[in-house]
Amino acid sequence: MDNVGAVRVAAALAAEIAGGFGPRDERPVSIVAHDADAVVGGLNGATHWGWCYIRQLWVRQDWRRRGLGLRLLAEAEVFAHTLRCKGLYVDTFDAGAARFYERAGFARIGQIDDFPPGHARIFLNKTLV
Repeated sequence: MDNVGAVRVAAALAAEIAGGFGPRDERPVSIVAHDADAVVGGLNGATHWGWCYIRQLWVRQDWRRRGLGLRLLAEAEVFAHTLRCKGLYVDTFDAGAARFYERAGFARIGQIDDFPPGHARIFLNKTLV
């Protein structure tokens, strides 16, 4: 399939989903942490249907274990609150990352074993009040 075909399929599916479930009302989320001119961490995602999806959370190796990841999550929560989101959700292949999210108040809600081979894709969410 070429790119034009892929775009048409995506648009057709989006229209059908919006007809059944309402518009996504998607908004991007991007939070970047700097040390001087260097990027030392960041979070990317999107809000849709009243939830905030954390697509990527990264902290540079030498900045880990300093609370930066938790601060990035806290900023994402504030953003989600301002848009009246019900919660946040994330998935990861990394068991250590899953434990990090659990320490931040996320709950495991499922997983796919052996995806990627030898590992599990773990799904977590956190409901906002």
